[in-house]
Amino acid sequence: MATEISTRGRQRAIGHEEYSLYSSLSEEELVQMAIEQSLADKTRGPTPAETSVSSQTNHQPGHFHPCTRSSSSPESPPARAPLGLFQGVMQKYSSSLFKTSQMAAMDPVLKAIKEGNEEALRVMIQDGKNLAEPNKEGWLPLHEAAYYGQLGCLKVLQQAISWSPLAYPGTIDQRTLQEETALYLATCREHLDCLLSLLQAGAEPDISNKSRETPLYKACERKNAEAVRILVQYNADANHRCNRGWTALHESVSRNDLEVMEILVSGGAKVEAKNVYSITPLFVAAQSGQLEALRFLAKHGADINTQASDSASALYEACKNEHEDVVEFLLSQGADANKANKDGLLPLHVASKKGNYRIVQMLLPVTSRTRVRRSGISPLHLAAERNHDSVLEALLAARFDVNAPLAPERARLYEDRRSSALYFAVVNNNVYATELLLLAGADPNRDVISPLLVAIRHGCLRTMQLLLDHGANIDAYIATHPTAFPATIMFAMKCLSLLKFLMDLGCDGEPCFSCLYGNGPHPPAPRPGRFHDAPVDDKAPSVVQFCEFLSAPEVSRWAGPIIDVLLDYVGNVQLCSRLKEHIDSFEDWAVIKEKAEPPRPLAHLCRLRVRKAIGKYRIKLLDTLPLPGRLIRYLKYENTQ
Repeated sequence: MATEISTRGRQRAIGHEEYSLYSSLSEEELVQMAIEQSLADKTRGPTPAETSVSSQTNHQPGHFHPCTRSSSSPESPPARAPLGLFQGVMQKYSSSLFKTSQMAAMDPVLKAIKEGNEEALRVMIQDGKNLAEPNKEGWLPLHEAAYYGQLGCLKVLQQAISWSPLAYPGTIDQRTLQEETALYLATCREHLDCLLSLLQAGAEPDISNKSRETPLYKACERKNAEAVRILVQYNADANHRCNRGWTALHESVSRNDLEVMEILVSGGAKVEAKNVYSITPLFVAAQSGQLEALRFLAKHGADINTQASDSASALYEACKNEHEDVVEFLLSQGADANKANKDGLLPLHVASKKGNYRIVQMLLPVTSRTRVRRSGISPLHLAAERNHDSVLEALLAARFDVNAPLAPERARLYEDRRSSALYFAVVNNNVYATELLLLAGADPNRDVISPLLVAIRHGCLRTMQLLLDHGANIDAYIATHPTAFPATIMFAMKCLSLLKFLMDLGCDGEPCFSCLYGNGPHPPAPRPGRFHDAPVDDKAPSVVQFCEFLSAPEVSRWAGPIIDVLLDYVGNVQLCSRLKEHIDSFEDWAVIKEKAEPPRPLAHLCRLRVRKAIGKYRIKLLDTLPLPGRLIRYLKYENTQ
């Protein structure tokens, strides 16, 4: 902080923002004073007071110098001295100084153009300034004038060029390194007066930049209707394509700019122009939901059934993007709802996948069931896969085939080879959708892997009950992963209550104890998690035995309790040597081994006989049978006495 000596001989502080001695000076005068003082300091070197500051602890009156007192230790680096008065002035106005130096270093022609100084520009031109010499970015003074919108300077430059056409050939259309002309720059910056002046001077309106975007395209991008009108009046090509194949009409349609669209079409723009993907302006309008643009194009004869190179129709895209009003308009104009994309999917498919109930309702009356069948996938599959229950209800109400399978080439896309809509609902653990499909007549036994097994894996008792009530096979097997015992038991082993639930409903446990090897030696157990692998012994069958599966590490620790549950639902059986090994591995399981020894209790055998006579599909109806309550409880394993 600097100090000032008052008339009474006392010092008072002057902060960086308090310059009372210089309050009458203007900003420019302060800057000039700071510059002069700085130069003077550099010339004269440090003052005696400044030289002796490092050895003094008290300030000497009558001198301006920075404070040097510091609380740091001698070992610490010296503290940075505070700024002096003129240094503070320099800091305060550093940005102004930078701009001043920048202007000083600026090319005089560019400086004159930016400031709009036409006279200075004329003088430099008269002095022989070369107007065709580009800067490092390829810009000419003409580009600068168009960019900054300095119409007066632009006209001065145009006049000079017209006076010396041999000295400046093609200057008016010369491009920068980015291949931008002065006309292009004026259009991008929306300087309409400069744009018109360049066109009047003969500028070519269709020269494009590196992306093949013309001034007309950029005017549409900026939604500048007046610029578009001027360019069209000067015969700009309304059908020029950029590197994506888009025309100016594509661009204006994407922005729903009706005024510009009207100008372009009046100027010869083709409503059926296609980009590199065969997308027309009408397709763009449908895809982006621009209803007014769509109405305009349809009125001017655009094909309502236009398709892109992947065969997707405008209607398909509108459905995919859920533009309900656009879909309604297209259908009212006769759009074909049965045009499939390259994957064979119809608009109804994508609407069902998106779950848009309103669009689905609009498409149902105009969609061919034959075309749906040919696609190899039902909208029911897509609605069930995405949990769109309201759409599922609408499709079922329209009587879509609830058991329509996925085509083999589509089923192969799923590792589990799923086929039915019911399977999708069960996989999603969607109880409501599962019930809807079953009530509509879905067959629970059509898939390679039974939906019941999926429900068991999820542990969803409600779904399991629904499937069993509608005829799901409680003894389901998996053809691709053969086992000697029902796969339902295999999937339920890790939950004893679930296993008992299935056994109560009549699941067949007998095959679990019909081991091919019996009391003889068993082959090594299959690798963990790969129960379906063939055993190491080449002579062994590929069908996995119950004891082999039970030997997997993640299951074997529950071997005793699992066997114990199963023994309650079988008669006189023999434990194979491996099952005995499992039971012998834990002394508390010895009672299970005794339980398996024949003969089994007569009452137990009678219960099994009665249950078999009733049949597994009627066991769940035991409460409705004309039998004594005690017997019913016994048959249901609720009373073991």
